[in-house]
Amino acid sequence: MKKFKFMQVDVFAKKALEGNPCAVLLDADELDETQMLAIAREMNLSETVFIKKSQTCDFRPYYFTPREEIPLAGHPTIATIHCLIESGLIDISQLPHTVSLELSAGKIRVDIEKMGDSFRIVMYQLKPQFMRTYDEEQIYPLFGLSTADAVAVAPVQTVSTGTPMLMIPVASLVALKRAQMDVSAYVEFKEKGDFFSPHLFCIEGIDAEGDTFARHFGIPPDTLEDPFTGSASGCMIAYLWHHGLIQTPKIVAQQGHWMQRPGQTELEIVGTRDNIEEVKLYGTAITVIEGTLLLHI
Repeated sequence: MKKFKFMQVDVFAKKALEGNPCAVLLDADELDETQMLAIAREMNLSETVFIKKSQTCDFRPYYFTPREEIPLAGHPTIATIHCLIESGLIDISQLPHTVSLELSAGKIRVDIEKMGDSFRIVMYQLKPQFMRTYDEEQIYPLFGLSTADAVAVAPVQTVSTGTPMLMIPVASLVALKRAQMDVSAYVEFKEKGDFFSPHLFCIEGIDAEGDTFARHFGIPPDTLEDPFTGSASGCMIAYLWHHGLIQTPKIVAQQGHWMQRPGQTELEIVGTRDNIEEVKLYGTAITVIEGTLLLHI
C-alpha cells in the first residue's frame, strides 16, 4: 500500500467553506495519468492537483478535473503554492519570493508577496490569445438566454491565457441568474468548438466590492457549475480590456455566491488593449483538510 499526503483548501475565500475547494497531492511522482484521473474522480472537485518534480522549474503540477487534464488553471495554481508553503516546501521567510511552475500549457511565474501579517499569491497567466468568434444566435439559447441578454458591443469569443475559454458577456445580473445549460445541446455544439468551457459574466458585482460577476458551467462527470474559475477570470479581464469594456486595467471579480460558495479576487492587466503583456491573478487560500490517501498500486 502506498500513502500520499494531501490537503484540501478553499481558494478565493474570505473564510473556510467558501470559494472554490481544491485537493492537492504533494508528492505524486509515482502516479500515472490514469491514476491521477481516477483520484480526481474520487475527490469529485472541480480540480485536483498532483505535484511532481520538474527538470526545468521549481515544481511540475498537473491539474485534473474529474473528466480530463486541464493545461492551466487559476485556483489550482493558488492552491498549489499555498500547500507547498504550508508543508514547508517553499520558504517564505524572505518576501517577495518567486516560484516557477511547469504546466502542460507552458512555464509560468508565481510571486508570493507580503500582505499584512500573512501573504498572497500572484499568478502570471500566459499572454492572451484572442481566437474564434461565434454568432450570438448559436450561443445564448444553449444557456436558456436570448440575444436580448447579449452585450451588443462585444462578440462571443474564445480567449486563452493557457486554457481556451468561451467568453459570453451577459447584459445584467438578472439575466445571468436565469442562465441554465441545456447539456445535450451544449455537448453537441462543443464538439465543433475551440474552447474548454464557457464563462458567462456581467460587468456588475454582486455587491459594492465587485466589478464583475460570473458563472462557469461544466459537463458531467465534471461539476455542473464551478464556484470560482481563475483561468477563465484571467481570460475575462483580457477580453474586457481588449474590447474596451472596462476603463481601468484592474478589477475585482466575484463568482459562486448563488452556489453558497462566494469567491472574490483581484485581477490586473499589464499592457495596452492591443498588446496585453501579462494577466495577473491575485489569490489566497484556507486549509480545511489534511489527510493521507491510501492506494494499492
